[in-house]
Amino acid sequence: MDEDNAAARVIEHLRAAARSGHVGDRMPSVRELMARHRASPATVQQAIQRVAAEGLVEVRPGRGSYVAPRTSAVSHDLSWQAVALGEGRPGEDLVASLLAVPKPEAIPLTSGYLDPALQPVDALGAALSRAARRPASWGRVPVEGREELRAWFAKEAGGELRAGDITVCAGAQEALATVFRGLGDRGDAVLVESPTYLGAIAAARDAGLKVVPVPADQDGVRPDLLQAAFERTGAKIFYCQPLHANPHGAVLSDERRAEVMRIVRAVGAFLVEDDWARGFTVDGTAPPTLVSQDTDGHVVYVRSLTKVAAPGLRVAAIGARGPAGIRLKNTRSRQDLYVAGPLQEAAIDFVTSPVWRRHLRTLQQALRSRRDALRRALGEHLPELDVARSSGGLHLWAQLPDDVDDLELTTAAAARDVVVFPGRPWFAAEPPGSFLRLTYGGAPEHVLAEGVRRLADALSTLRR
Repeated sequence: MDEDNAAARVIEHLRAAARSGHVGDRMPSVRELMARHRASPATVQQAIQRVAAEGLVEVRPGRGSYVAPRTSAVSHDLSWQAVALGEGRPGEDLVASLLAVPKPEAIPLTSGYLDPALQPVDALGAALSRAARRPASWGRVPVEGREELRAWFAKEAGGELRAGDITVCAGAQEALATVFRGLGDRGDAVLVESPTYLGAIAAARDAGLKVVPVPADQDGVRPDLLQAAFERTGAKIFYCQPLHANPHGAVLSDERRAEVMRIVRAVGAFLVEDDWARGFTVDGTAPPTLVSQDTDGHVVYVRSLTKVAAPGLRVAAIGARGPAGIRLKNTRSRQDLYVAGPLQEAAIDFVTSPVWRRHLRTLQQALRSRRDALRRALGEHLPELDVARSSGGLHLWAQLPDDVDDLELTTAAAARDVVVFPGRPWFAAEPPGSFLRLTYGGAPEHVLAEGVRRLADALSTLRR
């Protein structure tokens, strides 16, 4: 991938500069490295951390990086590790890049989490404090999770799921890793919408699965192409986000919901429903879950509290019936035994109290206002972007003009302290164009507007 090549160039540049310089010499800045190597800010930061770990560079927070003191006359050669580790896994750095914490002065126009001002931190803190005082919180926890928490997830999912069908996980990413490892065998094909959540692509590939994209539009995945993909690949897993799909925001239409379920039943496959955006609908009413309409155990349900509450609430669940549920529980137990008891107790306290529903109402109002503010700013300053409609979620999906490269624009924006994320990593194959995922949930309205103005300036500079 381009970012992999850029990372290697930046690392070699830093190594050469450190070895040829004197102790205390200032190293090239992040902006210099981004411009020279056409690398994203996250790639540059990771390269600096890599060289710092080798003892060549000293990072001084807020001041930059410098040639590190020579601690020994012996030069430690760690290059053997590249041979021992072998070829890197495709896209293994993408999730880390997406989660990289921006500089305090940077404007986040992309984020996977809510602006701290929208997080119910006081309520969560109080719930965790109460949980910590309960002696039972610190005892052994069932592998599948606390009964009360599993019952809550099952009720939220609706349909045939019961508490016994639920397995609690430490966040949605672990849940997806468990699903792909548990249901698939190395070398199997897994179908995904295109574009789709890059964390799901990474988790599937890490499980040794072959990721096969199926094009989606504003009504969700295309059933005709899904049918063809099942027939061509023999896949037994389809990963789907029916509600406010990340990154493009589509909601699977009523007509297609029925057709997708028919196809999955006919081929005897599993549909992994990632219900990440439940609670984020800002226009109209969210449709029911697919699992609530599943009578034969084809749908494996994934739901997380992290996105809708706070990054530190690493609590999610997998819902699956029959042998699939048993296998996923066993797979989960081999990875991390169980989620910490105090965190589960705090989650139960939070979601079963009146503050949970109040939080959702307040959050939806704020997100609607911020989405509209971001759309207005884009319409005023970047009318050449084709922005997909969105009735909820956290993001707007914007297609760039044909003459604009998404990686180049990401780098140019970072030089103006605006963090955006390019579109191409969200595609499991070649993208049909250049895109940006722009988030309205990560910053206040006036900050979003300023970020768009700077992004417009970056685009203007690229075109000169």
